[in-house]
Amino acid sequence: MTSTFAGLEIGKRGVMAHENALQVTGHNLSNASTDGYSRQRIELGAMEPVYLPGLNREETPGQIGQGVVVSRIERIRDELLDKRIVAQAGGEGYWGARDPYIRQMEQLYLEVGENSIRSKMDAFWDGWQELANKPADMAGRSALLRRGETLMDGIHERFKGLKTLQKMANEDITLTVDRVNELSRQIAGLNRDIQRIEAQGDRPNDLYDRRDLLTDELSSIIDITVERRDSDEYMIHTKGMILVQGKIGRQFEITSGINTDGYGRITWSDTQEVFAPSEKSGSLSALLELRDGTIKSEIQSLDNMTMNFIDLVNESHRPGYGINGKTGLDFFTEAHFTTNVSGNYDRNGDGEFDSSYIFRINGYNELQENAQIGIEGVITLSASNPANPNETATIPYYPEDTVAELIQRINNAGADVNVRINHEGRLSLKGTPSGNEANPDFVIRRIEDSGMFLADYAGVLQRGQVYDWNQADAVNALAGEAPVFSTAPVANPSAWIDINAAIKSDITSIASGYGENGRPANPGNGDAAQKIASIRNNIVMVGLFGTFDDYFADATGRIGMLGEQAGRATETQNQIMKHLRDMRQSISGVNMDEELSNMIKYQHGYQAAARFVTTVNSMLDVLMRMGA
Repeated sequence: MTSTFAGLEIGKRGVMAHENALQVTGHNLSNASTDGYSRQRIELGAMEPVYLPGLNREETPGQIGQGVVVSRIERIRDELLDKRIVAQAGGEGYWGARDPYIRQMEQLYLEVGENSIRSKMDAFWDGWQELANKPADMAGRSALLRRGETLMDGIHERFKGLKTLQKMANEDITLTVDRVNELSRQIAGLNRDIQRIEAQGDRPNDLYDRRDLLTDELSSIIDITVERRDSDEYMIHTKGMILVQGKIGRQFEITSGINTDGYGRITWSDTQEVFAPSEKSGSLSALLELRDGTIKSEIQSLDNMTMNFIDLVNESHRPGYGINGKTGLDFFTEAHFTTNVSGNYDRNGDGEFDSSYIFRINGYNELQENAQIGIEGVITLSASNPANPNETATIPYYPEDTVAELIQRINNAGADVNVRINHEGRLSLKGTPSGNEANPDFVIRRIEDSGMFLADYAGVLQRGQVYDWNQADAVNALAGEAPVFSTAPVANPSAWIDINAAIKSDITSIASGYGENGRPANPGNGDAAQKIASIRNNIVMVGLFGTFDDYFADATGRIGMLGEQAGRATETQNQIMKHLRDMRQSISGVNMDEELSNMIKYQHGYQAAARFVTTVNSMLDVLMRMGA
């Protein structure tokens, strides 16, 4: 039979249940502005009745209820929407990290009027033209020197700006990896606490929110997927590898001095395997792409322009004479990577020469650009492939091809060698910046020809020989008793380019004319100056660009397009994420009006339960008095 005091128990349960409901409402209201908080909802259920089905149950007209209990406190969350946000956050993180760097690069290239490198180079060419018109004029030489120094300063400043951005990206990579490690540890720690609480049958809603908030942040840094196994083990994967598994949070580290720039790679701390985040997903991917791709490519492009600029000016200046009768001087200082005259270098550090670092190779025979070559074969050159350091490019040629057509085909084949006809009418092959970090910049790595174009026709290779940089004295494969070649430069020519100290100290050494039959040039001869001035409009093959003007036009346009792309993509990703977060907020966010309505409802329930207790107490008091 039911207890005399059953009514008090029912009232007590009602008071406690509505008190808990009010506490949940207050918790929601207090955390309305808390980032990542999901509103919680209390679920009330009827207490089990007094009599369950059985032979010993009392004869009553029905089951008698025992009041209300709190079934559970549930947080309101849409897991499908959470997965969508985690999947999409990588795009927002990627463009959000990339856009500020691209904007800073735009500022480096946003040069107006006389402050631009292009304007300074134009002034430099004008200085040579003025010297060609007045070869004996000292004022013209002095002005040319000043313009050259101004141009050097402009190139140095752009290099410093790009290098600073690259270093900033490297520092951000270090900080970002540290943050990924911290998030991994924190999520694993939360998993441990959550498992302990769940084992007791409770639901740690606030810990769930904290874990989801950290997971959202992690998803904006690297591409991740979240999985819950049958055992309810919380797991996070990235690139098919486990990052977090329950109480275990794996870590990354940065191995220093790996690539050619001296920057490190990201590796897993436990296996030392290289970690490469998914492309275009997460801020870490953006920073790596900026450091090792976009910014590095701009530095290489500037270096390529600078190295060709140095080489072409020196090529025309060296045989010229100054008004003091001196010749054989380079206008710009050339810093060579190796001091060995044959370009030999000990690449593996065992004390023996094992490689040949050659930048430029000239043929012996004069060529006519419009002449048909009349022979057939296949030229093989080393290729510029970031994924494969040993890849080659093959360029077929046919009898009806002209020299100019074959040169164009070579330059468009993706090789890391550019070809042009130099000022002497001879074929000139030059190494370009490497697309693979395993290979050095400005080094010709392979030249092979199954036919006779590079051998007898152009006079570059000896017949049947292959030029291969993976050996010492590779220049022995070149044609001629004294092959015409130049060794590779020190890295980053745009950082060290400078005017020859001999010319700075004596401007009369600036060559203005060419001599004849071994005799110095006439002081009124301006042929050398005119030759250098004409470089401005000549096809010089600065990488894939025909002229220096093409290079500057492409550089400005390229950065502008990168800025436009980054700006639009950032705006698009922000709009997508805003829409998704607004949807989640509408589901999981705290609605003040709804919570205040619930507060009134639970307050009335509390008051009713309290009144019920008072009423039962009065009845019991009467009963007690009757018994007395």
